[in-house]
Amino acid sequence: MLRAAVSECNLNGGVPRTMPRVRRRSLTRNQFRGIKKEELQRRTSMYLASMTIDELYAEILYEILHNVGCDVNYEIGQTALFSYAQDAFKIANDKHRRLLEMAEKKEAPELLLNVEVIEAKDLKPKDSNGLSDPFVTLFLTSNNSHRYNTSVKTMTLSPVWEEHFALPITSSINDDTLCLEVWDFDPAESVKEKLGKIFEVKGVKGMRKLVKEIAVTATTGQHENELIGRAKIPLNTIPASGMTMWYSLDKKNKVNRQGVLKVRISYSSEKNNQVAEQEHRHVLRIILLHELEMSKVAPYWWCGTFSPQGEQLLTQHIAQSGLNPTEVALCQWSVFAGIHQNHQLSFTLFSNLLDKLIKPLQSNSVSEEDLKLFWEATKKLLPSCFSIIRKIRKKSTSEKATMKQVTEVLKILNYINSLEPLPNFDLFPSTIYPWITYHGEGNNCNVPATLNDAVAQGASDWLNHILENNKRPDETEISRLQNLIQIIQLVRSDLQKAIEFYDKLFQETINFQYAKALYVFYQAKISTMVEPEVREICKGLKKLNYTGYNSLTNGDANTDPLTEGTSLFELYLAVQRFATLALGLCPADCDTFHIKNFHEWFHGGVAQWLDIAVYKALQRIEKAVELDKLVHVDNTVKYSSSAVDTLTIFYQVKVFWQQLNWPDVEGYYTFIAKIIDDICRCCVFYADKMSARVDGMGDVQDIYEKKFEVTNEWCLAINNIDYVRETLEPFTRDLGMEEVIQKISKLKSPVEAQRCQHTLENVIANAIDTVRNKIIELLEIVVAKMAPAMKRLLIEGAELCNQDSNSIDRLMMYVDNNLSTLHRELNEENFNRTLEIVWDMLSKTLCEIIQSNLDKRRPPSFFDNLRKTLNLMLGSFKNPADCDNCNDLKRTEQILRIHGLETADLIHQVHLDMADHFNKIKDSPYGEISVRCKFEGNTLAVEVMNARNLMAMDSNGSCDAFIRVHLLPEHKFSEHDKPKTKTHNKTQFPLFDEKFVLKLSPEQRQIEDALLLFSVKDKDLLGYNNQYIGEAFLDFKSIEDTTLPLTSLPQIHLQLSRPKDLTLDSVKALEYRQGDKQAKEFLKKFKQRMGS
Repeated sequence: MLRAAVSECNLNGGVPRTMPRVRRRSLTRNQFRGIKKEELQRRTSMYLASMTIDELYAEILYEILHNVGCDVNYEIGQTALFSYAQDAFKIANDKHRRLLEMAEKKEAPELLLNVEVIEAKDLKPKDSNGLSDPFVTLFLTSNNSHRYNTSVKTMTLSPVWEEHFALPITSSINDDTLCLEVWDFDPAESVKEKLGKIFEVKGVKGMRKLVKEIAVTATTGQHENELIGRAKIPLNTIPASGMTMWYSLDKKNKVNRQGVLKVRISYSSEKNNQVAEQEHRHVLRIILLHELEMSKVAPYWWCGTFSPQGEQLLTQHIAQSGLNPTEVALCQWSVFAGIHQNHQLSFTLFSNLLDKLIKPLQSNSVSEEDLKLFWEATKKLLPSCFSIIRKIRKKSTSEKATMKQVTEVLKILNYINSLEPLPNFDLFPSTIYPWITYHGEGNNCNVPATLNDAVAQGASDWLNHILENNKRPDETEISRLQNLIQIIQLVRSDLQKAIEFYDKLFQETINFQYAKALYVFYQAKISTMVEPEVREICKGLKKLNYTGYNSLTNGDANTDPLTEGTSLFELYLAVQRFATLALGLCPADCDTFHIKNFHEWFHGGVAQWLDIAVYKALQRIEKAVELDKLVHVDNTVKYSSSAVDTLTIFYQVKVFWQQLNWPDVEGYYTFIAKIIDDICRCCVFYADKMSARVDGMGDVQDIYEKKFEVTNEWCLAINNIDYVRETLEPFTRDLGMEEVIQKISKLKSPVEAQRCQHTLENVIANAIDTVRNKIIELLEIVVAKMAPAMKRLLIEGAELCNQDSNSIDRLMMYVDNNLSTLHRELNEENFNRTLEIVWDMLSKTLCEIIQSNLDKRRPPSFFDNLRKTLNLMLGSFKNPADCDNCNDLKRTEQILRIHGLETADLIHQVHLDMADHFNKIKDSPYGEISVRCKFEGNTLAVEVMNARNLMAMDSNGSCDAFIRVHLLPEHKFSEHDKPKTKTHNKTQFPLFDEKFVLKLSPEQRQIEDALLLFSVKDKDLLGYNNQYIGEAFLDFKSIEDTTLPLTSLPQIHLQLSRPKDLTLDSVKALEYRQGDKQAKEFLKKFKQRMGS
């Protein structure tokens, strides 16, 4: 195919060879001087149209014969070049010989040597100031009379000229030499002017030079330039493509170099530019097609490297045609773009060409004809560029060649985008780009918009490929959901690859947001695919029905509600993750995307997700309890594995909630309320399962009896439940409860937010109370199981307290062991709760024992022994003082103490209770008395001083009062008389002023609860029926022990009162002693005093 293309091609794209030839050699610029532009274009076009392949081949042969320059990389003989050209042009041998003879008869070409003197460095100083004023003289040795000079650069050793010269070559290139001489300019100065430089002299050598210059000027008056150094360059060492090099400057009789000079040298001719460019395009096309045919290079691999023969032919044609680099690059761009349509070349080749062309194109230094050719060639190249963008996914990102190719394509597009296209030029016709979305008026030259369309079309092709290769196995809802998840994952994977590999490349190269363009396209497509499916499925969801914690149904036998709900949630997460990408890729536009409100599509499925979440949690909790070995997790904590597992399960629910990340505030509140309720439900469920797990543990049977032993498992179960309860409130707050309340306050009102907060707090508080009650229930079960043994201990202790009994020891050991286990295994709070329950149980048990034995009229010793046994039992507790907090137990213990008293002591207890009550009276209707009392050793001195406001007992409104002094308890002071004052008649304010001295024994003096009873009575006429007015008590503890006179002591005012209450525990205890004569008599008198 390539051979046919070459044989049929000519310079005008297909003109027959039979056309008359205008001329057979190149047109020179001189032949067109003085001709109008229109005529020049007409003649040029005529010449181009008439030139055939044969003539072009003859021109190539002519250039081989007149080879210019010397390639430094290789040397190729004429024979090899002739053979290569013949193969490339497909010329027969006879025709080759004929055309070669014609070429040999042509005159040698008129060539120019182009020299640019760029700069020099490290020049030797020639002036006294240590510097020079250099300039360069250049000439060809074949014509040394024709010299060229640069400008003078004053006072420098590193001059920069950048000046151009064209030297005509008149002799053979192989024999000629370019000579470059650097001189120091010496201006015409007088001796006086020379002397003026004395202060600019640098060093001894500079002074010597200045003296020499002054001497020469003074004697001869001459001023000659001084040679710094020279360089000679044979023309046969200069490549045809030209070169840029540094050359050393030498000088006769000088060993060291005098500096270096940088020059750029190339060849050129005077051929007509348009003809030369057309010839070069044709030659380049022929040689490139030949090279591609011979090398069999893969598509996109050829990057501009020709064979040595091809490179030599092209270089010679460029040199002898006088084409500059821009013209050569334009020719290459045109030819390469045309060939690229059928045989793809490397994009690096085009990128490098544009790098050379961009400045000339932007500065309008290119002819109109060349500009048109450039844009036509660009139009041919761009479809391939956009094809790479569209098919970017077919390439592996791990291959460097792929990334290099994309980079070069983007560079090309960026270069083209920076150029101003021709007027009325359609760069992107719809016939070539049917996927383009341009709807503007006129021609389309918008590179960024077309790039965006190409990216979108590539994404569309990829999406279609995904859909084609990932079809649903069936049309069930689960299959539809799984299919959508898979598609979104593949799309997101494509986006992730774009972000990771291409987005930065696109932005840095062409300032195009590749990932954003993909996202905009994908989000619209995903919304279109997912929304209707999800809304339809959510609309058909049915309420879940629990038939036990191992089965779940929704009324549809064909659908697994767990799988369906889970798949729907997985789709939600997939869409959520995809929608979140918009925040990073399109922060300014994300609010306008339809996918932003994706959560609204799934609203109908959230309730089922929450049901599934709690169902899974309940299943896992049940399994965790079942697998729990009820041993400590480690030595630092007092709970087992199921408690930790339950918190982990709660955390999974929290993770689910965080993944849901519901953006709507009202829906957020509704859902969080349900989650909190479900967590509380799980907590209660765990408590129930934990209780059932330990039920029956600890029941043991020995040779004596069947009893309950407190086990570590029971304690761990209680601790586990409490551990879960303690974490309930902070866990629910971690769900974001405070944040949603704040949002509700902003969205609605603070009042509404407060109402919602109270609702949630009530849900949590109720759950915590329920779990706490479950803990108390378990503790009550433990204590209830221990109660029978404790009751037996109390009863047997009451019966056998003062006897040696193995039974009591065994029961005490049982109580001690169980309480030790509880104290060791339970946390402090739960142990304290246990103690409270134990106190309560003991109180109730003791009340039952006391009542039953009172009915049996058991002696006081029984109750005293019972109290001792109780105290013995309380001593088993780690901190017996804790029982002081139990009022019921304290009262029960007080009742036991009272019933355990002998009758005389019990009667004294009644007096003590009355004294305690009387001392609290502030104002009495019975009056008051005033006394003075003191101890002096074992002697008690009592002075009854007076009485006031005594109650009137006689019909005349007064009384005949006297006071009797009693020492209590009476059975301990029986040998003492009861002193009595004189009677004062008809007065309510008697003045007694009587003193009594009582001698007590040391034992009597030390009685702690001893009392003085002052009984005030009204004497009747005969003294047989004295009336009771009232009485007052004074305990020994309040009487001062002093040697001071009694008269110096303060008066003690005592309010009189009477017994009023038969409900005193001590009085009740006396009433139970119905067979006790002493108790009967006391109660009789007590009641008489009450009724006086």
